[in-house]
Amino acid sequence: MIIREMNPDDWSKVISLWQNTEGIGIGRSDTKEGLEKFLNRNKGMSFVCEIDGKIIATIMCGHDGRRGFIYHLAVAENFRLQGIGKRLVEKALEELKNQGIHKCHIFVMKNNEKGKSFWSKMGFQKRDDIEVFSIDI
Repeated sequence: MIIREMNPDDWSKVISLWQNTEGIGIGRSDTKEGLEKFLNRNKGMSFVCEIDGKIIATIMCGHDGRRGFIYHLAVAENFRLQGIGKRLVEKALEELKNQGIHKCHIFVMKNNEKGKSFWSKMGFQKRDDIEVFSIDI
């Protein structure tokens, strides 16, 4: 098992994993160009986990200079409950900390009960004091 930095050439493999992972929302920015833009803006902060050359897990991480954000933590179904997701999260949080970021957020789909449980176990706390508002531009 190898954990390495995600690169734009991984796009076809990671999008396939995301499309087959419950709780992952695919958006307009999840194109190859969108991934490349995100990775260039947040160098060294997003990772994949490979076994025998196959990507079995991903995490995307970035920050705005104040707060960190995690997106698209995905672990292939048959590799779950082996600590892979935890390792990816710890690696991403370590990179945030190295860049002087001391708070991180994750957006979780309301109906993603497994995801909510995972993030709670990782020490993330559900916020009841804010709601997300979005606009397409």
